Amino acid sequence: MTTPHDAAPVPAPGAGTPSDTPPNDRVHRVANSELDDYAAISGGTVGSKRLWMGLVENPPLSATDNHHHGDSEAGIYVVSGHPVFVYHDGTREVRLEGHPGDFFLVPPFVPHREENPDPNEPAVVVIARTTQEPIKVSVPELFRLEATDAPAPNRHRRGSAAHRNGP
Repeated sequence: MTTPHDAAPVPAPGAGTPSDTPPNDRVHRVANSELDDYAAISGGTVGSKRLWMGLVENPPLSATDNHHHGDSEAGIYVVSGHPVFVYHDGTREVRLEGHPGDFFLVPPFVPHREENPDPNEPAVVVIARTTQEPIKVSVPELFRLEATDAPAPNRHRRGSAAHRNGP
């Protein structure tokens, strides 16, 4: 790549950015050491409006409660370990084991839980979601709702324990 001699110098990585550059008019780098709790890319860290990304480590022999993330889609990339993603397909409980390099999609309002059954190794994942809010709605069990529970046409809501589909 060539650069004209009269071009403005480009700061070295990690050297910061000019204070007069609008936060949504440039590429941002967030080093691992700069994570805000688990958040790497968010409205609070870099001014993102519709994307949240973070690094999550699930300790050995751990499991979350059954939950969904409201209207947020979540994309998950497995960095290390072998997390298990559990959901209900309307007939039975389904367990999907992850391996390093695998990707998962959790659609809006889908009740699920994450497990790390390994007794020694943590499971590390990168999560991207389509909302800024940390939405986590706990549910008593994994279930699938009827399409009649949809709040609007062409959209299935899966979050109300009052409309369970029993096996």
